[in-house]
Amino acid sequence: MKKIDLPPVWLLGFAVLAWAQERYFSLGLSLDGGFTDLLSGVLIGGGVILAVLAVAEFRRHKTTVIPHQTPSALIQSGIFKRSRNPIYVGDVLILAGLILRFDAVLSLVLVPIFVWVLERRFIVPEENRLRRTFRADFARYERQTRRWV
Repeated sequence: MKKIDLPPVWLLGFAVLAWAQERYFSLGLSLDGGFTDLLSGVLIGGGVILAVLAVAEFRRHKTTVIPHQTPSALIQSGIFKRSRNPIYVGDVLILAGLILRFDAVLSLVLVPIFVWVLERRFIVPEENRLRRTFRADFARYERQTRRWV
């Protein structure tokens, strides 16, 4: 089960829920317009850029990007200077952008639910592994860098 319990799978599931909500249960609500299209593109693009920058740091440090594995290095450089979880920030931006792109107004409530799922299923367990593995280094990093932004 852990092979499919990955953030991109959850992101896909939430995106499908948003698409289905708009398709079958829109209630005539809409935010459609030029600004919304621009904003959705910026959110999706920004999310992809954050994820790519973070994965590049994982590669550079030769450690795992898989959430359920223990990393061999504590990454504190690049985008990780600004956020302890840039990939998850990117996932949230992508979901928000897709919801706007689909014009699934009622699905905006999925964004905080998605954040909650990411924190409970991935971030808290990951940070506990980092705490056990890197002890003082992680404690210092945790004090200096915010979890999200």
